[in-house]
Amino acid sequence: MSAEEPEPKSESQTSGCWQSIKSCNMMYQHLLDRSTPHVAVRWAVWLLVTALYFIRSFMLQGWHIVTYALGIYLLNLFIAFLTPKIDPAQSFDYDDDGPTLPLHANEEFRPFIRRLPEFKFWYSALRAVLVAMVCTCFDAFNIPVFWPILVMYFFILFTLTMKKQILHMIKYRYLPFTHGKTRYAGKPDAIGKPDDL
Repeated sequence: MSAEEPEPKSESQTSGCWQSIKSCNMMYQHLLDRSTPHVAVRWAVWLLVTALYFIRSFMLQGWHIVTYALGIYLLNLFIAFLTPKIDPAQSFDYDDDGPTLPLHANEEFRPFIRRLPEFKFWYSALRAVLVAMVCTCFDAFNIPVFWPILVMYFFILFTLTMKKQILHMIKYRYLPFTHGKTRYAGKPDAIGKPDDL
């Protein structure tokens, strides 16, 4: 062996490193799996992290481009969350009015399936805020801009995008939000009838 060649790592060191990475990934996935049913807690954590990001950005008086990019990315995620997985505007085998939700009992019921599920929406939004917070640690991302123009442009973009999405929802008659399972009232009990024995 020459002095220039590095010594090969022993197999136990390599496998030990991979085992620790694998165990960290398993713990991380376990935490994500356990957080899945706790929707309100997950979004509360997201709001807390987002508030910390905005406090940090306000205190540092900079990183407007990072905040603008974060806002555009979150808007993109929100639009994907509101949009159905199978876009009715892309279906060409319907009438001129397009497909609609069933109006009669004999029509097929198709539930609303999102393009971006709620958990993936939360997970992507949390990662985006954390990446933006890390970006505030580096001066390379603190590009000087006139921030009121970015704010104005963001609100114009938000308004136009949401208007388009709401018109799409009205045209194809879908509502991306539900309030739980629908409960139907049964037939009222007849009062005064004797019980069958």
